[in-house]
Amino acid sequence: MTTQTKPIEVYYWPTPNGWKVTVMLEEIGVPYVVKYVNIGKGEQFEPAFLKIAPNNRMPAIIDPEGPGGQPISVFESGAILQYLGRKFGKLYPEDERGRVEVDQWLFWQMGGLGPMAGQAHHFRQYAPEQVPYAIDRYTNEVNRLYGVMNRRLADRPFLAGDYSIADIASVGWTRSYKNQGQDLEDFPHLKRWFDEITARPAVIRGFEVGQEHRRNLADDKDAQKVLFGQRARA
Repeated sequence: MTTQTKPIEVYYWPTPNGWKVTVMLEEIGVPYVVKYVNIGKGEQFEPAFLKIAPNNRMPAIIDPEGPGGQPISVFESGAILQYLGRKFGKLYPEDERGRVEVDQWLFWQMGGLGPMAGQAHHFRQYAPEQVPYAIDRYTNEVNRLYGVMNRRLADRPFLAGDYSIADIASVGWTRSYKNQGQDLEDFPHLKRWFDEITARPAVIRGFEVGQEHRRNLADDKDAQKVLFGQRARA
């Protein structure tokens, strides 16, 4: 099993995507150090950060003990989970059939649950004006996606069979279900999964990282301008 002597640097802010990395590292017991990237102040646009995260989004990591013993940086939360799973041989199957099963649900979260839940949250909580069509569109789509998870979890404990990076990727986005206009009581299998995962000590620790930095962005107009008024930059 791979051992880590130098801590992995985690460029982080306490959001559902940031939690993926801290939860994963807590689960596999790998040392890490947090480098906060205050997205409300625009720190994600700093040149040093853009060198490792060209999409100006967090999280990102630098592993000082990457392939061949040389440092490597990784951006995109799903890619980080896959990298850590491969390197440390935990929460990501080594056999192809098992890995495909996990990848399907990881990419489902990356392409579906995360973006749709984020839009529902935005239009329900942060939009400067109420847009009923957008609220209904994204709230209903999140409801559909919750139904997909609920059906999937009816006959298995976790999304891809065993607990894996697919579950880690999805649980943080499910955590804000109320702000997404959902009620977990409507999805009993999903609720069982959610309650079980959020009770795991490593998940609790991962969620707690940087909790003191979280605040209600609905009242911070300057942060909203940074987060929601972004355009292409040279």
